[in-house]
This record gives sequence, structure tokens and C-alpha cells, in this order.
Amino acid sequence: MSMAAAATMSGFGKPFAAGVQLYTVRDLLPKQPLETLQQIAAIGYLEVEMLRSQVKLLTPLLKQVNLRPISLHFETPLLTGNRTAWQHADMPPIESGVTFEDCIPLARDHGFQYLVFNYLSPEERLGLDFYRSLADKLNAAAQQCASAGLRFCYHNHDFEFQPKPGGRPIDVLLERLDKSLVGLEVDAFWVSMAGVSAAAFLDEHADRVQLVHLKDRAKGTPVHYDIATVPNKTYRELGSGDLPLREILQAISRTRATHVFVEQDFSLEPIRSLRQSYAFLKKESFLG
Repeated sequence: MSMAAAATMSGFGKPFAAGVQLYTVRDLLPKQPLETLQQIAAIGYLEVEMLRSQVKLLTPLLKQVNLRPISLHFETPLLTGNRTAWQHADMPPIESGVTFEDCIPLARDHGFQYLVFNYLSPEERLGLDFYRSLADKLNAAAQQCASAGLRFCYHNHDFEFQPKPGGRPIDVLLERLDKSLVGLEVDAFWVSMAGVSAAAFLDEHADRVQLVHLKDRAKGTPVHYDIATVPNKTYRELGSGDLPLREILQAISRTRATHVFVEQDFSLEPIRSLRQSYAFLKKESFLG
């Protein structure tokens, strides 16, 4: 290995570039988009993940600050068709006429590599038959993405791990999703919130993991299956909570993932939070 190649390797055996899910700074971006992205880049982050609604505002600015667009989250009613449940969950409105098919060229033409299905409204978290049907829709969407040169991932929360009559939704999804088409964006925090070892989950599905979300959790947090009722104080910067992050980072290094995104769902000072989490990853020699 050349010296240049070795310099790109982390202490975990392969290169990892730190990224940010821009949901973290959702309140800052509309007011100060360029300044916020400059602050993120100045910390040392190299990659970003964003929401479909942020693309037109932010992607023209990314080259100015040397941030790479990697993955794009879209509003899930564009696949499930249930815009009423989305509205009841008080989610941001979706422009009339927008379809999932519109998301594919949007992502491709703005340099993204992944499209991500990232959420289900509470009204949609039904029995296992619903998740079987959802898996079929995700497989079809992933085939469309593959035809356009994009990859498709499913992002978990905690509710997929909640036992239902007949089993857990996560197991149904993992069984029915086409491994060759649908990857996993594993959110280690939400796996842990459901009382499951994130490291063990990452190891068990290492060949399917393509993207990872990282944040820490307040000490003493109980098992939880409803993301809407998680107290804001639960979300912690990396290294300031009770998650076994060294173990989780080691497990990530054994997966197919090379893109890891820090996400702080709630912070009074999100730039400070991102700086603190980056410092932790740097200290742990996780970054290339």
C-alpha cells in the first residue's frame, strides 16, 4: 500500500469520511444556508445527506464548501400513497403532483448515490401484512433506482423492532427485501432504543449495510418503540451517552458501509453538537 493510500485509512481498517444528515441543522439552513454549510465543512465533515425538499436550496452551494452529496431522503407517502397519515403526523407538506419517479432524476442529476426510504407515519405501522406489502413496493422502487444508476436503502427507527402478532416488522422486511436491490441505512441509536444490540445487528446484516447513522443516547434511557415521544434530552452527542460506541464503530468497519452520517435529532446548538461528535470520531481514529 502506498503512503497516500495508507493515509486514507482509519484505525478501523478502511477509510471512513464523516458526513452529516442535514436534518440536524434544519432550522439554520433556511436562514443561513451557505454559512451553515461552511461551518459544517470547517469542522471537517466531507459528506452530507439531505431531504428532498432541501435539494434546490442546498446542492448549488455544496461545491463552494467542498461537501459531497451522498444520499437523499424522500417523503415516504411518495411510495406508500398515504399522504393523509403523513399530514396527521404533522410532517412537512409535499408539493402537489410530486411523485417518487420525480425523485430519481432529482437525485441522479444532483450527484447523489442513494435514495432512502426513511420513515413511516404512526397510522401506517400496522400488522405484518402491511410490511410484506411495503417490502414489495420497496423492491420495485429499488429496481427503478438501479436502472438509473442509483442505490436504494431502508432507514430504520425503533418501531420496526416492536413485537406484533406473528413477529417483528424488521424481520418481515429483512426476509422480503431483495438483498441485491435494497440496502440498509442502519441507525444505531434507534436499534439501541428498541433494546437491541446495534453492534450485533450490524454484524448480523453486514453484507446489507451500506449507510449508517450515529448519535448517542442519554444514560438510563428505557426501551422505546415510539419515536414521537422520545424526550429531547435523550439525543446526545457522540461520546456523551451510554451507547457502546467503540463496539458499534468496530461493527460498522465489518460491514459494506463506507458512509457514516452524524445526526442530532434535537440540539439547542446543533453546530456545537456536530463539532463535539466529530471530535469523538477523530479521537477514536475512526476517520480516514
